[in-house]
Amino acid sequence: MFKWLENLIWLLVENVFGLDPATSLAGSIHFFFYDVIKILILLSLMIFAISYVRSFFQPERTKQIVSRFRGITANFMASLLGIVTPFCSCSSVPLFIGFVEGGIPLGVTFSFLITSPIVNEAAFVILLASFGIKVAVVYVACGVIIGTLGGFLIGRLKMEKYVEEYVWKMQMGAAANTQLNHKQRMQFAWEQLHEIIKRIWIYLLIGIGIGAAIHGWAPEAILARYAGPENPFAVIVAVICGIPLYSNAMGAIPIAEALIGKGVGLGTALAFLMAVTALSLPEMIILRKVIKPRLIASFLIITGIGIILVGYLFNGIYFYL
Repeated sequence: MFKWLENLIWLLVENVFGLDPATSLAGSIHFFFYDVIKILILLSLMIFAISYVRSFFQPERTKQIVSRFRGITANFMASLLGIVTPFCSCSSVPLFIGFVEGGIPLGVTFSFLITSPIVNEAAFVILLASFGIKVAVVYVACGVIIGTLGGFLIGRLKMEKYVEEYVWKMQMGAAANTQLNHKQRMQFAWEQLHEIIKRIWIYLLIGIGIGAAIHGWAPEAILARYAGPENPFAVIVAVICGIPLYSNAMGAIPIAEALIGKGVGLGTALAFLMAVTALSLPEMIILRKVIKPRLIASFLIITGIGIILVGYLFNGIYFYL
């Protein structure tokens, strides 16, 4: 699809920068410009389309949909809605309070909170551009499964007592269920596109910049030895290393792409990506405002195990993708 862009960037590298395509510097510059342009094109198209769809699922509407289901079906629906209504760590507290105040079971709320940062339109677009449709679809499916089963297990543990007491007493009020027309939905989609690009562009450039450096200079033999698919502990180490960090998918996926190009296992790189987006220490600090340490620990353990299993799954099926 983007062969024309790849060739155009190589012409830029050779004729404008005057670099030999065989050098590491030329490879890094090509990686950076190619990925930035390709991802921004796909991201803009996808954000606009998904934002239009999202205009039908305002927060109050999301709670109404989820409340119609029971059992693990409710967890599954919450995970699906997490795809089209993604949140970042800064919005996790008000969303958590809103769901609990709206009568949504704790486990179902966590299904939404687990899936939402892992799977969104931006992550799907960048995965599609970097690894192809098969990897992108399997990644989304695994994100939904982790959210569904993780939330279901948290619900079965009956941990409502580990939610801070003031949360149960809050009354946030029902949002107005505004019915938008087509023009308003188009305006909403455009505003979302502008807002999301404005918020993520720096992460995108930093992530692709790091990925470009890895692509050009990181020693393949060392990375393949310690983080390649032959190392049975590579996935676990990747998840542990990802927890202290904070980034979103836009910043982390280009790094994962470059690592894979150097011999790191696909599952190892994607497990790192999931850990950074879903289990980051800053997000846990923010969630501590509404839930107690034992519930946070349960969330980390259950979600972390799910991510590790997904990492090993991707490493095992890599050659089929």
